[in-house]
Amino acid sequence: MRMKIFQNMDIYTGTERIENGVVVVEGEWIRTVSTEKINDWQAATFSFPQGYKLVPGFIDVHVHGAAGADVMDGDLAALRTIASALPAEGTTSFLATTMTQEARKIEQALMNVREYRRTCMNPGQAEVLGVHLEGPFLSPKRAGAQPIRHMCYPDRERFQKWQEAADGAIRLVTMAPELPDALAFIRYLREAGVTVSVGHSDATSAQVKAAADAGVTHATHLFNAMRGLHHREPGVAGVVLLDERIAAELIMDGIHVVPEMVKLAWHMKGAEKLLLVTDAMRAKCLGNGTYELGGQQVNVQDGQATLADGTLAGSILRMREAFANVQAFTGCTLADAVRMAAVNPAKQIGVFDRKGSIEPGKDADLVVLNERDEVVLTMCRGKVAYEFH
Repeated sequence: MRMKIFQNMDIYTGTERIENGVVVVEGEWIRTVSTEKINDWQAATFSFPQGYKLVPGFIDVHVHGAAGADVMDGDLAALRTIASALPAEGTTSFLATTMTQEARKIEQALMNVREYRRTCMNPGQAEVLGVHLEGPFLSPKRAGAQPIRHMCYPDRERFQKWQEAADGAIRLVTMAPELPDALAFIRYLREAGVTVSVGHSDATSAQVKAAADAGVTHATHLFNAMRGLHHREPGVAGVVLLDERIAAELIMDGIHVVPEMVKLAWHMKGAEKLLLVTDAMRAKCLGNGTYELGGQQVNVQDGQATLADGTLAGSILRMREAFANVQAFTGCTLADAVRMAAVNPAKQIGVFDRKGSIEPGKDADLVVLNERDEVVLTMCRGKVAYEFH
């Protein structure tokens, strides 16, 4: 098995920076990380100009689609398209994210993910780590682009059926904790090993605190589709900012959350409790035009995706842009951005044992950035998936 060697670059492992380091890849895994140069004429050696960096592959736990495909299309071709498109932005793995729809469509999407994970996942494309179930257990008062007519209360039997359809792949569930029987449902999900997220919620601060006590550890697209800050009622956003048990996603496009509010979240949560996500829909990688999301018409114009009434409907954000934007908006370091794009997502969904950092024994999910932090090469499980020419 031919080894691959990355050298003469600064390596940001996720926990430290190694100047002029060396990473050896064997098969699908990282074999060694060191500072000792290796000369092996049989190995494939990747060497780049001064100022280039090697970072862990980005993990997007909230992405609906890309390149004309959507998870809710419910066919293998759609997932192949998404998995093939994402490495160009540095994303090496992701959660296939559903949305509120009629039950049979959600079930079809889940069965499709199950089949894809069983038969279609190969090195050299972004890995589908599982499912982010965004809805239908949401609040109509904070629907955003989620269709209200298909929303429902938390239902353990329905979830069990869906988890069986997905072969246990549902790793993250977004829900509104103020709904009837929500706290018991949260406790059930946590006992089942599923990460629970507050989102699309009009909960009061007291209700969010109770949800955190029950097991909520995540917040879906902080500030968007949730009760906001008020000086007499902290709301969902206020509790998420203050509660150290809850990690929060941010859609880092400068549209969903303005830079000043990103900076506020950064000061409150820090690098250890923020995650970069795209919440991208099928229009990502394509141009302006009209697209479909959950049976609704979405207009994309100049970087913004909206429903007919102007409601934001996902994004066309790329992770490489989110990675650059968080540094520009907050002044954080590249190492901080690595934590938010790779380490934290892996920890939140329970895959840090094999993803999210550059360490021996972990999957060889690696991204080379140039001196401007642009993606020039992406490796997914030991195979080059994208290379800039």
